[in-house]
Amino acid sequence: MNEDEIIKGCIDNDVHFQKLLYERFAPKMMGVSLRYCNSKMEAEDVLQDAFIKIFDKIGTFRKQGSFEGWIRKIVVYTALKSNDKRVKKFEPGDIENVKEQSFDATAISKIETKDLLKILQQLPEGYKTVFNLYAVEGYSHKEIGKMLKISEVTSRTQYSRAKQHLIKLLTKYGITRQ
Repeated sequence: MNEDEIIKGCIDNDVHFQKLLYERFAPKMMGVSLRYCNSKMEAEDVLQDAFIKIFDKIGTFRKQGSFEGWIRKIVVYTALKSNDKRVKKFEPGDIENVKEQSFDATAISKIETKDLLKILQQLPEGYKTVFNLYAVEGYSHKEIGKMLKISEVTSRTQYSRAKQHLIKLLTKYGITRQ
């Protein structure tokens, strides 16, 4: 069944089409949710809330981008809203003190996805959120600043500090720099 048919069925509140939509996108969106949450249970709650929003707002999808991208955005915003109570607001840091470091991409590619997810979940909340939004989801620091109500400089600082923290964690797991 094609995407347009599923969307139309969901707009009509047809449970069969809602189930098809959920089955098609939930596994991938669970991965998105897990990157922003501290536990699988929390990620499942976020995913459920996101799909409720998706079903409520599916009639507003205007095909100005991919449908999956639209769904992903709802999942990300739902996760961020869920994290609002836990994530402390950032203070601008001294970005000049942050050094760029790189790792052997081959070594990183050997890490199982689930293990990499566990490493990412060890980041402090703010670092994890900015890292996911910038490095994984592709938002700009300006967009991140607006979403999180922080400055663009603070977003850049948090991203750089997240990378530093990841370097320490990756080193702990035996992944070395180039």
